[in-house]
Amino acid sequence: MKSSSNGGLVYSTESGRMCPACRQALGACQCKAQAVVKGDGVVRVSRQSKGRGGKTVTLVKGLALDAAALAALGKSLRSACGSGGTVKDGVIEIQGDHCDRVIDTLKQQGHDPKRAGG
Repeated sequence: MKSSSNGGLVYSTESGRMCPACRQALGACQCKAQAVVKGDGVVRVSRQSKGRGGKTVTLVKGLALDAAALAALGKSLRSACGSGGTVKDGVIEIQGDHCDRVIDTLKQQGHDPKRAGG
């Protein structure tokens, strides 16, 4: 059996899944709170349908926000567009082609978005 330097407890019957870095339960993990903010500060809004079964989504990338602020912004964008969506790996995904509406909403909130792609 191999031993890993990053190895350790990944699941406990007492507290569920464990963070491999700080070895705390995922609910009490301190690593997420100290995570480095992803994004370069240049907000790019694009439309994508590749690999999604023909469904179109609007993507917002490059926001230099922490996870909680990104989730709150994603919620406000989804409600402004009247559609669903999610936040994955620092990218806000909104179902449907809402690029113009998303750009207008981001400008109202003080960001400087740019349209990316065709």
